[in-house]
Amino acid sequence: MKAIIPAAGLGTRFLPSTKGTPKELLPVLNKPVIQYVVEEALEPAGVDGVVIVNSREKPQIESYFHVDDEFESMLRGRGKAKEADLVHAAGAMPVSFVYQDDPKGLGHAVYCAADAVDDEPFFVLLGDYFVPDRQMCVKMAEVSRAHNNASVIAVAPVPADQVSRYGIIAGECVGSLDGSEVAEEDEGAVWKVTGLVEKPAPEEAPSHLFIVGRYLLSPRIMDLLADQGVGAGGEIQLTDAMERLLSEEEMYAVVVDPEEGCDTGTPAAWAATNARLALADDAQRAAFMEALGSEAASKLA
Repeated sequence: MKAIIPAAGLGTRFLPSTKGTPKELLPVLNKPVIQYVVEEALEPAGVDGVVIVNSREKPQIESYFHVDDEFESMLRGRGKAKEADLVHAAGAMPVSFVYQDDPKGLGHAVYCAADAVDDEPFFVLLGDYFVPDRQMCVKMAEVSRAHNNASVIAVAPVPADQVSRYGIIAGECVGSLDGSEVAEEDEGAVWKVTGLVEKPAPEEAPSHLFIVGRYLLSPRIMDLLADQGVGAGGEIQLTDAMERLLSEEEMYAVVVDPEEGCDTGTPAAWAATNARLALADDAQRAAFMEALGSEAASKLA
């Protein structure tokens, strides 16, 4: 089983920094964003490789995920064995690459990896969001197994006045992840999906549950993407193909806590994620607070 990470975007929200450094390689503490996503993608049982859909304009990402014997040797020669081990571990991850030469939307990016999934179910993880404990995709796999290997998406509640910003699911709650009784929009609730609505008006929203950016999809979706027409924004939309999939196969959603993940999609969100993880790490917290200075640290506290 493979996991697909689309990473061919230009990172325009982070310009001018992304002129020289892909946004996927911007650091969160001591690791680039995309490494966190790759590590998360490899967590569920059965995932044996990650396919990054890259742009040929961003060779730095491929360089990062390759073993560099010369660099590692230099580090070890300077007595930095721990750092060399970290560098080697990143380069040795089971990551491969395909290319999206013409940016035509998320659906097109996913389809670029069709040959790599080998007619098996696969995950899609959007690369500007990661889950530090790596359990979101694990939960999705559990729901899929419980429902005859159906497609599963992660969803989270959003206030009614914000539904028009997101893709919203329609459907009904059919239980929970652990069999306990939960409210339909509580963490762990499992829904049978009957429809997907892109950015509905508040009065027309079929629920308050938005798609978080984690998908476990049937291989049939690749067949549908092969002839999927353009949709919103003149792009090939993954949600359009998923709507078609609903007419042929069952699909489920598991409700997750939106605070479970870390957003890095904007400069402000990326900075907040760095602060959040620094404060959560006992080894980093004191140094982070000291580096902030007493005035800023007192405001944060």
